[in-house]
Amino acid sequence: MDKLKLIAEDAVMKINGVIGGAEKHDEIFAIVEKAVVKAVLEGQHRAVDAAILCPEADQDLAHKIASEIRRSNDALIANLSSLR
Repeated sequence: MDKLKLIAEDAVMKINGVIGGAEKHDEIFAIVEKAVVKAVLEGQHRAVDAAILCPEADQDLAHKIASEIRRSNDALIANLSSLR
């Protein structure tokens, strides 16, 4: 979670450097943070999809991995919700 905030903050600082001001920092940070979270969740959804598409012999393990990824997604969403 902290790493996502650092990534978002770094992006905001770079954006502020390009546009030449920090007066909209909080607004830009909220937009960037949402984009970072969406990107992470999309990556995790793709990981779940990839796990499910593995050969039948490995399906049990694939479902366990997919379930763990989903639990991780749920924890991420819960943490983000509590920060607002």
